[in-house]
Parts: sequence; C-alpha cells; structure tokens
Amino acid sequence: MALTLRKPRATLKGAARAKGLEQYVLRLYIAGMTPRAGRAIENVRAICEEHLEGRYELEVIDVYQQPILAKGEQIIAAPTLIKKLPLPLRRIIGDMSNRDRVLAGLDLLHP
Repeated sequence: MALTLRKPRATLKGAARAKGLEQYVLRLYIAGMTPRAGRAIENVRAICEEHLEGRYELEVIDVYQQPILAKGEQIIAAPTLIKKLPLPLRRIIGDMSNRDRVLAGLDLLHP
C-alpha cells in the first residue's frame, strides 16, 4: 500500500512560493493497518493540515507490501515518519501522538 495525500504539485509550489513558505515532503512507514498505524496516520494528517495546509505531500507506505522501499530507507521500526524536504532529513518513530515531538522533528515548533 502506498497512499499519497497531496494537492496538485503546481498548486503546492505556487501557493508555497507566493507565501515564501517551504514545501514539505513526508513519508510515513507503517507495518500493516494496525490500530497503532491508524493513529499515526490520523495524527500526522491532523498536524499537517493544521501547520502545513496546502504545502505538504504525505506518502503512507506499508512495509509489508513494499519492503524494498523500507529497506532503502533503512526502516527498523514502524510507524516511522521521514521528513525528506525541507532539509535536514529527520526521522520520527512512534504513533505520532506526542505533538510537540512531531512538531520539533518537522522543525515547526516555535519558541
């Protein structure tokens, strides 16, 4: 399963550029559709919609169905969220219920 949640690229880039904001590219690796995976997906979606509306691309990848992708990213635990862009690359492991930890990992936690 590879589920991608995004708005059309032209819209993303145009809106982000107009606001001077960076586009986020995120990958959430899950191990089957377990309750923990469901919570992680819901939590990441909610955070993205609240803090990155219109400027993120979230791809959900089931490591059981696409083990090659998981191996390439060296995924050792699931759920794992990888922030590909903007750099630096970051990894967050868990069900993403600790909002402050996720926001810090995405460089969205402002002092």
